[in-house]
Amino acid sequence: MRIIRGNRRGRNINIPAFFKHRPTTDFAKEGLFNIIENMYSLENIKLIDIFTGTGSISYEFASRGCQNITALDKNKKYVWFVQKEFKKMYPNEDFYNILHEDSLKFIKNRPLNYDIIFADPPFDMPQLETIPDIIFNNPNLNPEALLILEHSNNNDFSEHPFFYKNKRYGSVNFSFFQK
Repeated sequence: MRIIRGNRRGRNINIPAFFKHRPTTDFAKEGLFNIIENMYSLENIKLIDIFTGTGSISYEFASRGCQNITALDKNKKYVWFVQKEFKKMYPNEDFYNILHEDSLKFIKNRPLNYDIIFADPPFDMPQLETIPDIIFNNPNLNPEALLILEHSNNNDFSEHPFFYKNKRYGSVNFSFFQK
């Protein structure tokens, strides 16, 4: 896995064998960030990356100047790995917060005062279809928040009331939601 743009561009990150899930492909990340960077100045946004896994998306946001990143995963090894990588890349900085949390419980019970909520759950997760509803039913959601949900071709969110658009990159889809 590598960081594709920004101040850590080209940095390779070796994913340990204990990771069960795939990181977002470079092709998909490139397309995703072309969209995001046309919508936001990343230095000024507050990001939460739920189901962070390898941390691929968080690293990309950080490399492109995002100064307020929260990432979480319920797998303790994944959290340890992402913390370690951030400390290597940004040893004297503290703009990131990596949490060992269950993502579904977090989005149900915690304030979501973020500009961008990025969710990359396991594609076979039974509750995947409920994530937009859980987030938009959170009473402490930033009313301007953008949800980006990564999913397979097996999901279609186009009928969701807050669906904005979908972008497909091979077998990876990003659905965008906003109130």
